[in-house]
Amino acid sequence: MDAWVLWLIAAGVLLVFEMMTLTFYLLWLCLGAVVAAVVAWIAPDAYILQVIAGCVVAIVLTIFTKPLSRKFRNSSKGYEDAGTELVGKQGVVVEPIDEGQFGIVKVGGDTWSATSVRSLKKDELVRVLKRSSTIIEVERWEDFA
Repeated sequence: MDAWVLWLIAAGVLLVFEMMTLTFYLLWLCLGAVVAAVVAWIAPDAYILQVIAGCVVAIVLTIFTKPLSRKFRNSSKGYEDAGTELVGKQGVVVEPIDEGQFGIVKVGGDTWSATSVRSLKKDELVRVLKRSSTIIEVERWEDFA
C-alpha cells in the first residue's frame, strides 16, 4: 500500500476522533496528515519529508489558532446555554419516572431524559430543579407551589 493512502487513513481516523471530542487538537493533526499525504503522493520515497511536513503544519496551526480561539471564547461572554434556562420551568411527564429510573419530560417544545427522587406518573406537572448534560432532575409541581 502506498504511503499517501496510509496518511489519508490516519487523517480519516483523526477526523472521526475529532468529531467525537470537539477540541480542535486532533483536527490540526488530521490536517497535518493530509499535508503528509500530499507530500507522499508527490515524493513517495521521502518519508522524513512527509513526517516533517505533517508535524510543521500541525504545530503551526496549533500555535496560530490558539489566540484566535481565545478571542472567540472571550467574545461569547453573553452566551448562555439554552439548557441553563430550564431550571425553574414547568414541564409535563411524557413517560413515567420511577424512583432511581429515567423517564421523559417535555419542557417547552423539547423532551428530556429526567430523574426524580419520587415516582411521577404520566401527564403530571413538574418543575425542573437542575440540568446535567442531557438529563434533568425534576420534582412534582405541587411540591414546589
